[in-house]
Amino acid sequence: QDKLMESGGDSVQVGGSLRLSCVASGDMYNRNCMGWFRQVSGNKREAVAVTHTGGDSTYYADSVKGRFTITLDDAKNTMYLQMNRLKDDDTAMYFCAAEAKNPAWGSSYYRACTMQTTDYQYWGQGTQVTVAS
Repeated sequence: QDKLMESGGDSVQVGGSLRLSCVASGDMYNRNCMGWFRQVSGNKREAVAVTHTGGDSTYYADSVKGRFTITLDDAKNTMYLQMNRLKDDDTAMYFCAAEAKNPAWGSSYYRACTMQTTDYQYWGQGTQVTVAS
């Protein structure tokens, strides 16, 4: 069982920056992908950025490309989301998530990350980001 805990959410002005952190309790080796998702009350949860734990691929929502950066620190078992040039539309609850490796895949199997919430089995409680002008 993987437990995830986010931190770093805050209220900032438009144009400001924040760095979110997600500390995981399980073994990074058991995860295929990790990602950041966000949700505004009443709306669907949407992917912001996801990354393969092998470090070879990352994907971003079009709305954050060039402004947000997702990184992994294996030694600290922590994922980060650096958010720059924040906009009003970035206001949301941000969640980190992890997709577990399926033991049936085999060591040589490669599964690309997706941006679908249904592919991620483990979720944190969320951290609120509010961007105000």
